[in-house]
Amino acid sequence: MNKIEKAVYDLLKSSPAVKHVVRNAYQMVFDLLPTPANRSIASIEAKEGYFFGFHDRSPFSTDMSRLLANHSELPIRMPVKGETLEVGYFDFKKGKMGDFHPLAQTTAWNWHKGCRLQWVDNDCIAFNVEVDNELKCCILDCRTNEKSYLPFPIDTVSEDGRLATSFSYERLSVLMPGYGYPYCHDGGYLEQKAPAETGLFLIDMASGKRRMLLSLEQLAGESDSPLAALESHFVTHSEFSKDGRYVSFMHRHIGQDYRKRTSRLIVYDLQTNEHFALPTTGMVSHYCWNNLNQIVCYCSVSEGDAHVLFDIPSRKYRPVLLNKLNQDGHQSMVNDSIFVTDTYPDAHRMATLWAVDMEHIRCK
Repeated sequence: MNKIEKAVYDLLKSSPAVKHVVRNAYQMVFDLLPTPANRSIASIEAKEGYFFGFHDRSPFSTDMSRLLANHSELPIRMPVKGETLEVGYFDFKKGKMGDFHPLAQTTAWNWHKGCRLQWVDNDCIAFNVEVDNELKCCILDCRTNEKSYLPFPIDTVSEDGRLATSFSYERLSVLMPGYGYPYCHDGGYLEQKAPAETGLFLIDMASGKRRMLLSLEQLAGESDSPLAALESHFVTHSEFSKDGRYVSFMHRHIGQDYRKRTSRLIVYDLQTNEHFALPTTGMVSHYCWNNLNQIVCYCSVSEGDAHVLFDIPSRKYRPVLLNKLNQDGHQSMVNDSIFVTDTYPDAHRMATLWAVDMEHIRCK
């Protein structure tokens, strides 16, 4: 963002309804201008009607021979009950995409995160499905097409394929429209602001058994926000650290306007069964882990809104390119010190890709 855009953003971010109108009007003005040409040093191969999901999961198999994908011909709107999404993979060899291999269909999906399609190991995939109006997770072997089911929907599978996270997609659908599914029998407890019966769950992938790590009641009680007791709480965006020791997730709560959210990033230590909130100040957006048990996150800290490097073992942090890389984006690690992220289209209507080397950044 340039200085004027940043000033307007800071002025309006506490009023999401006004921000929504101003942002749309601003973008409409630039929609009247000629579209800039795409710039890339590599060739771009587009597959119309195909997408993967969210930036937090990799679509590539371990041996890099297959690329997971979802396929839909629906217009860009929230799907309704019964509308299907096709899941499958592309052959991927020598950097080129080959044929698409459809594997299954699901009616539990959205455009933001798909059906949480992801690899369990090099041959098996997991994705959410609806069966008789109940949400479940399907485990499918790509070699044999054999299926098995977990009795709960998942969010993220650990790197070793042993564990998965879960929460109420029914609650998420109401409190964060666009990210849940249109089904209402997974125990959302929507009549309560912070129910003790739901929250963040951990699923054993082998047995299908589920246990609660933290309830919404507990999370609400630990929040220091003055709005916590008045608003409705939910969890979302959960991730495992690469070594499987930690589980991170967002704890959020909203009032009457779902666009105005208070967010915390929580880290749960599966070895000690302790958890803590990272030192953010009300806003948390996208994030990812590296192999050093560090998180890169776009969030608000005492220094301002920024991409921030959090070192989890030491609980120290450092803003990354403060006041320069000052737009939200979707981060992915290239290695333990370099991440890439896009930025939302700016006044030039360009979505820019940044590559950031954090080797010399030290947490304080």
